[in-house]
Amino acid sequence: MVERCLYTAGVVGSNPTERTKGVVMLKVLGKLPRDVTVAVSGGPDSMAILDFLSNNHNVTAAYFDHGTSFGTKCKGFVKEFCESRDIDLVVGVNFNSCPPDESLEEHWRNERYKFLHSFDDPVITGHNLDDVIEWYLFSSLHGQSKIIPYRNQNVIRPFILTPKRSLEDWCNRKEVPFLVDPANEDKKFMRSIIRHDILPNARLVNPGIEKTIKKLVEKSYESTS
Repeated sequence: MVERCLYTAGVVGSNPTERTKGVVMLKVLGKLPRDVTVAVSGGPDSMAILDFLSNNHNVTAAYFDHGTSFGTKCKGFVKEFCESRDIDLVVGVNFNSCPPDESLEEHWRNERYKFLHSFDDPVITGHNLDDVIEWYLFSSLHGQSKIIPYRNQNVIRPFILTPKRSLEDWCNRKEVPFLVDPANEDKKFMRSIIRHDILPNARLVNPGIEKTIKKLVEKSYESTS
């Protein structure tokens, strides 16, 4: 059985119909320990999760600086936010150049996970349902459909049933600041092509793609838990 927790915020009104308006729903997959580390990029997904978990958990934030100018800007932004909320912050920095047999995306990911795997506590990432759909489409186009797993060693992804729009809505309603990476619009990165060109058309072909992928996520979680 898939263990899920549903958290709501911003509930208004007193009757059942009215209470459904203005509700932010974050679906958490699995039971989280009291002490957790949250991988934070400065974007809306991870900032929403950091804010959400800091209310009921002992959190440490982890930021990995990829060595770009925007990465340096995000590091300062995350540091300022954590100081304002009295949240401990651990920063990792990429000092390695990209090998010739890896794309820049692959290199950044590999270096980032080396950093995250160095923690003793479970590390929670900001992966959400939209990320799972994008990865499913990307891997399908390469001949082997894959679902982002719930766990990668000590790294867990408990928000992969939550749509990205819910995390963005959390930030807006809770006035949680965030930054938007301009690389998300740069189509030299494969993820940007998937997100902006392929995913919108996939939703036209299958308007229920979120439900389809949710079922695959739950099946994957059940088989490994």
